[in-house]
Amino acid sequence: MVDWDVAVTTARKLVKPGPEISMEGALSAVAELRDAAQRAEVYVQEVTGLRVPSATAPVLVVDRPGWIQANADAFRTIMEPLTEKAAAKIAATGRAGGQMQAVTARVSGAEVGALLSYLAPKILGQFDPFYAGAVDEPGGRLLLVAPNVVMVERELKLDPHDFRLWVCLHEETHRVQFTAVPWLRDYLNSQVQEIVGAADLDPAAVLEMIKNAVSTIGEAIRGNKEFSIVDLVQTPDQRATVERITAVMSLLEGHADVVMDSVKPDVIKSIETIRARFDVRRQSQGLDRIVRKLLGLDAKMRQYRDGARFCNRVIERVGMDGFNKVWSNPQTLPTPAEIADPDLWVARNHGL
Repeated sequence: MVDWDVAVTTARKLVKPGPEISMEGALSAVAELRDAAQRAEVYVQEVTGLRVPSATAPVLVVDRPGWIQANADAFRTIMEPLTEKAAAKIAATGRAGGQMQAVTARVSGAEVGALLSYLAPKILGQFDPFYAGAVDEPGGRLLLVAPNVVMVERELKLDPHDFRLWVCLHEETHRVQFTAVPWLRDYLNSQVQEIVGAADLDPAAVLEMIKNAVSTIGEAIRGNKEFSIVDLVQTPDQRATVERITAVMSLLEGHADVVMDSVKPDVIKSIETIRARFDVRRQSQGLDRIVRKLLGLDAKMRQYRDGARFCNRVIERVGMDGFNKVWSNPQTLPTPAEIADPDLWVARNHGL
């Protein structure tokens, strides 16, 4: 379905270069990000009460091409079952179908590459839960994109030492979540498999979904309707699964924001300046805002807000220990309705 070599090559050709920096400055930034990640892990465990086993997911400090390669590898892993399903269907059409598949894969690879090139300069850090790692490791890896961190701290005129630790606090929270709660990775994988199992690869069905979705794009751009390109490939069964995944992602993102909000000036001296300036940066404008809407990135911003509201409300009612029941098993994860109304989760899990 996607030629991943074409995707990586295209993305590396199209991606904007990072900020100009000396070799000494680059090495210093990499070293400081590694140190900040270690310091952040200790802080996150203290705040959340979660404990990370000795074999934790690795931390990688990468450049933009490195981030592109890592995400292409992750997408390949996620899409492998769907690719196999599509290949089996196409193989039934004979040689012509195989030739068409090769052409389509290259075209899709170029499109994915363009998407990766757009995202690569915007990502400060990311936890990849789908990375397999070694047999004796819990899986996943943390990526910190050094040139992007340097670019933003310069643009916003922030203290580099403070900002690098602040970025690591958010991303390390995700690493702690997945390493302290090992079943979480398998749960997300199982949800992805449900989406694959519900995929309708019949050409007529795909065409109908595209036709219906295209009719709403204009309204989405004008702000009259919520829409993203994800809607192009979702059947009703898939949407139900996506809603469950969205609830979990809202929890994870909100939890990370709660950790960041707990930071005081004695930990990061310029924390208030960082928060104020970074919140302004999150408000995208013009063409970038349209692209973000169609890619579903505006929905990502809502996940931060909705998830943080859920976490804060639950912690307010039952404390951090009571909140941590959310990590007990998949049945204690919040539903979409509970993300919207945290008291429902408290009632279901604590009888209050």
